[in-house]
Amino acid sequence: MRVGVLTGGGDAPGLNAAIRGVARAAWREGYEVVGIRNGWQGLLRNDVFPLTPDAISGILPRGGTILGTSRTNPFKTSEGPRQVLDTVRTRGIDVVVAIGGDDTLGVAARLAKMGMRVVGIPKTMDNDIPGSDYTIGFDTAVTAVMEACDKLHPTAEAHQRVMVVEVMGRDAGWVAAVGGLAGGADVVLVPEVPFSVDEVCQRIKDRHERGKLFSVLVVAEGCKPKDLGTQVAQDAAVDAFGHVRLGGIGSVLAGEIEARTGYETRVTVLGHLQRGGSPTWFDRVLATRFGVAAVELIKQQRFGHMVALRENKLASLTLEEGLTGNHTVDLSLYNLTRLFG
Repeated sequence: MRVGVLTGGGDAPGLNAAIRGVARAAWREGYEVVGIRNGWQGLLRNDVFPLTPDAISGILPRGGTILGTSRTNPFKTSEGPRQVLDTVRTRGIDVVVAIGGDDTLGVAARLAKMGMRVVGIPKTMDNDIPGSDYTIGFDTAVTAVMEACDKLHPTAEAHQRVMVVEVMGRDAGWVAAVGGLAGGADVVLVPEVPFSVDEVCQRIKDRHERGKLFSVLVVAEGCKPKDLGTQVAQDAAVDAFGHVRLGGIGSVLAGEIEARTGYETRVTVLGHLQRGGSPTWFDRVLATRFGVAAVELIKQQRFGHMVALRENKLASLTLEEGLTGNHTVDLSLYNLTRLFG
């Protein structure tokens, strides 16, 4: 059995731990393991190499991915899917373990219908895969947001400023909600709930009237101000899966707050700091569990399936099931953040 491993989409802390888990479990079964460079691009370009014990030595605490990654979509061209299948066949790869988010796993699901043997591992710091309660990278991203809030609180208080923290989250506000709650943010805004700038300003004014002369706001990049009705994008270009690059809501909101309240306002965009660096213990353990569980699916010949975490227990389901529906933020969690403004 020759197992190919790839990581696709945006990088996230814990990818290397998952690769390590797959490799260790596969070698225990006597399988050969090969790495596929830069996600699905590696199978389009026949960029495959043997994965050895030396290659995965010491990678557990490392961020990023030793395999590289990209947002390549083989289905963007008519010949792409056939190129992928041809590479899998000519390189003697019996099954591909695809580690990624909804785009990467969506490609895996389509290729599975074309006959490719594939197993999925859910990774996304946004935590928006419907089939899994948690995904690789989410806990580390939340920790980064929490730590940023911890550091911004004292400087906001010292200067009696409003601090707006822009975090990642296109359509799901898990990072903003959990990170903001853990970091003691005074206002948390998520994509699931369009917000009114006037209401945000009023909440800040109410704090001032109570003697709280500073505020820390956490806003997800995909939030929709009611005044605008749309998400704020950096430009109109789209990636291979049709997504625009979001960003800028923090600056827009900060400008509006300062103009409408007169309170000095600053913005901090965490950006890639949320997905860089060493994974937390939770992401290391989750990724390891997922990697080993993926090999168990291979042993059982349950191809076209993905591993998942449900109620803190490992589970598996078909890729179609795992990607069906939405995994948006629990609104009871979002409502909890409103108690502490």
